Amino acid sequence: MISILTQERLLGAALGTVVASVMVFEQRKSIYKSIAEHQSRFSPQSQTTVYIPKKESGIEFAHLWNKAVDQALGPLIKSLGSRGW
Repeated sequence: MISILTQERLLGAALGTVVASVMVFEQRKSIYKSIAEHQSRFSPQSQTTVYIPKKESGIEFAHLWNKAVDQALGPLIKSLGSRGW
């Protein structure tokens, strides 16, 4: 059985991953927006070349989420798996 301390650490890691993912997503959105505003202010003809990400569908977001969780918690899962959990 998983101890309470281990459960708390796993919950903390999961919540930390969620918060970090949201922060990174918001920062990227802010960066793309500021680049688009900057380029449109100084060179209106290049406005069509600015990459502005589309809203991702739920399936694409789920795929990215699963990939991020796998990368963040992969070593922990391998460690627990090697112990027979």
